Amino acid sequence: MDAFYAFLVSHPFVVVVVLVALVFDFLNGFHDSANSIATIVVTKTLTPLQAILLAGAANFIGYFTFSHAIAKMVSKGIIHIDLLPNIEAKLTLLLAALLGAIIWNLITWWLGLPTSSSHALVGGLVGAGLAAAGPSMVILGSLTYSAGKLAVTGILPVFLFIVLAPLMGMIGSSLFTVLTLNLFKNISPTRAASVFKKLQLVSATWYSIGHGTNDAQKTMGIITLALFSGGLLSSMEIPGWVAFSCYLAIGLGTAFGGWRIVKTMGTRITKIRAMEGFCAESAAALTLMGTAHFGIPVSTTHVISGAIMGVGAVENSGKVRWVAARKIVWAWIITIPVTALFAAGSYWLLTVLG
Repeated sequence: MDAFYAFLVSHPFVVVVVLVALVFDFLNGFHDSANSIATIVVTKTLTPLQAILLAGAANFIGYFTFSHAIAKMVSKGIIHIDLLPNIEAKLTLLLAALLGAIIWNLITWWLGLPTSSSHALVGGLVGAGLAAAGPSMVILGSLTYSAGKLAVTGILPVFLFIVLAPLMGMIGSSLFTVLTLNLFKNISPTRAASVFKKLQLVSATWYSIGHGTNDAQKTMGIITLALFSGGLLSSMEIPGWVAFSCYLAIGLGTAFGGWRIVKTMGTRITKIRAMEGFCAESAAALTLMGTAHFGIPVSTTHVISGAIMGVGAVENSGKVRWVAARKIVWAWIITIPVTALFAAGSYWLLTVLG
């Protein structure tokens, strides 16, 4: 206990950044919980309380099952934080990035827009980095494949997957829907509804594991970067307590739920029944697991939104409310630049306040 108190006293700025990062992680789960539970709530497979408890628990399962490839990419592959001259400047940058992302998440939660917490964090890092030291701070990066491994660095792959992630979700869910409709074409609607409500429990859990695995790791990368910048780590390896804390925070955030976004995800894009929910969640989960394996930080929001659109388009493109979909896409487009502005403003304000 004395050692812990001594740590708090001797590294107060690091403690502040870590706590704010965990607040962001909680809000990430809170904001994005609709991704995990919208379809399963709208189809009445589970009650809202049952759904958020399932999703929150599944978010945490990723702690036991996956590597930390995304966390390592976020901690080392977005900005050149080593260009800053001292510990205070580095920690100020990270705090400003988190504040920019938190502000945007709260705004879009209030408006009921399913935007990406992941891209908000990337935008925050870019904006704070530009404010701190100009364009040289930002790693443009690349997506390369060599010796059986995929290497992901910089913001260019992040921008690339703004387009690719929802397309992967859309194409995957379209294929799932076509296959499912053919396999179950001779089953009565009542029997099919009963079967898919059970299957949706599996797909929703699978998707929630993928959500936690992708999004918790991004906060893990920020906290590890803060600890390394503060001189508390000798390398960028993810400490076990950091991983545990981030999975716990995002799981708790999901359990509290962001109900404003559930309506948008579950009803405003297209009408969702148990079969559509199963196909969308399965395709989205497969996409998230694959990108997590290769260390590609994608937006869980983009993936599930694209999957829902894909299901609706296969059954009847007229069922997809494309006006609502366009609003969501515009929110995706402006997320990084707007959070970059918020983060740059936060950096300036923190610097002025000393």
